[in-house]
Amino acid sequence: MRVLVTGGAGFIGSTYVRSLLTGRLTDAVPDEVVILDSFTYAGNRANLAPVADDPRLRVVAGDIADVGAVEEVMAGTDTVVHFAAESHVDRSIAGSAEFVRTNVVGTHCLLAAALAAGVRRFVHVSTDEVYGSVEHGAWPETHPLGPNSPYAASKAAADLIARSYFVTHRLPVLVTRCSNNYGPYQHPEKFVPMAVCTLLGGGTVPLYGDGRHVREWLYVDDHCRGIQLVAERGRPGEIYNIGGGTALTNRDLLARLLMATGAGWDRVRYVPDRKAHDRRYALDTGKIRRLGYRPTVGMEDGLVRTLDWYATHRQWWEPLRAGTSVGQPG
Repeated sequence: MRVLVTGGAGFIGSTYVRSLLTGRLTDAVPDEVVILDSFTYAGNRANLAPVADDPRLRVVAGDIADVGAVEEVMAGTDTVVHFAAESHVDRSIAGSAEFVRTNVVGTHCLLAAALAAGVRRFVHVSTDEVYGSVEHGAWPETHPLGPNSPYAASKAAADLIARSYFVTHRLPVLVTRCSNNYGPYQHPEKFVPMAVCTLLGGGTVPLYGDGRHVREWLYVDDHCRGIQLVAERGRPGEIYNIGGGTALTNRDLLARLLMATGAGWDRVRYVPDRKAHDRRYALDTGKIRRLGYRPTVGMEDGLVRTLDWYATHRQWWEPLRAGTSVGQPG
């Protein structure tokens, strides 16, 4: 079996690839794993170092919006797991053109090539942000989409294009929508590693608005387990929410990080709120739980693992800190 992983050098994609090749996700380890990654600032070959010498792995530098490159790498593929995306909300507010090109045009390019190649499974990895903000309760997969940032809108558009390829062409597409991820190898523009690296480096952590925005947190290994479960047991044409089950305000999460690093609130500075900042996200995960999914890494354990990793991998994140924008949860 041949698996194509787009964005496989990024945070979640590389975690998926490492876990897949080492047999942590499935007993049916593929014969070949091909990564297609454009190696923007978020793609990092160092993320693949633990499996770089695996003969089953092939890494291709290429753009998912490049029709020729995509058609070439798609040939002979059985399963596509599509992670590649521009994903930083603040960057999308500053300029959204690249988000539309990568997330919408790129996804369409992949779907068209997958259809032509006769791909058996196409897993499109999306986000809870496509639903918009929810005041009470939790979103089921049938909740109307209401994206509020250019990033979320581009992902919602990609979701709908993916669905259309199932309805119109019967391409076996499955869509997953996850809550906020955290864990090792996450780029320090994102909130958890930004805060951890800032605190380890002696700086002050920026916090948007009043810090009361609520997000649900998912350890990256659990997310990858959910994706593999959907790839193997999900029903084509369906959408599956993948959540971690721990909801925290940004301020409460930061309090945990301060305590874990021995820092005080004098290391926090409040900054003006983000435009159109969604107040609360929450996912109904009943559907994927019926497939047998359960998150296995609790927030306390997950944060300890994450802190330990960043504390012992300064050589990985210190070069990335230059030029990163303020990181806040999506």
